[in-house]
Amino acid sequence: MGTLAILPIKNFDDAKGRLGDGFDAGPRRALAEAMFSDVVVALRRAGSVARILVVSADPAAQQIAAGHGAGVLDEPDRGHNAAASAGIRVALEAGDERVLLIPGDCPLLDPHELDQLIAHPARGRSALIVPDRHGTGTNALLLTPPGSLEPAFGPGSCERHVANANATGTAPEVVAVPTLALDVDTPEDLDALSAALTERHGGAAHTRGMLRQLLRSRS
Repeated sequence: MGTLAILPIKNFDDAKGRLGDGFDAGPRRALAEAMFSDVVVALRRAGSVARILVVSADPAAQQIAAGHGAGVLDEPDRGHNAAASAGIRVALEAGDERVLLIPGDCPLLDPHELDQLIAHPARGRSALIVPDRHGTGTNALLLTPPGSLEPAFGPGSCERHVANANATGTAPEVVAVPTLALDVDTPEDLDALSAALTERHGGAAHTRGMLRQLLRSRS
């Protein structure tokens, strides 16, 4: 079953504003680019991902995507859900059987865990919902077929996606994927990411290097 991975990416200049006063716009942009690069690399290494589509108007995001062989949809930044829906429309037009909606700020993503998620059996219309580390947000959606559920990311979206799926005849299932649980929005998230990278060997090479630079600059 062919799976298209869709990454909605906002303009890097506007990324990670919730990291606070400790990070200027330049370092926030650099960190967002590094995390996005690691997600694309992980997707490329996942054998179950047939194609990658980056939905973004940011020139740097488009360049990184093209450099890794991903497709690009130049879409004005109207929010994460609008970008995800635009990617789904591309999948429907192309006849893709399944889409994976995934964020660009989960650099710990492990290709093997991703393959396990995509190998999860789909029974008719289904939505596999991957929660964040708090269990309230949604860090990924695996939809079969692509139009089986309208994306509704944001605070409280895990419960919202389950309810919306039930209301529209789509079978929901919440599936934990450890390396997709940690996205980075707040200083606490960044601390958790730094701790996780310290405990792991390998992976997230771009993010590791950028975090080392940021820590040196702050010290």
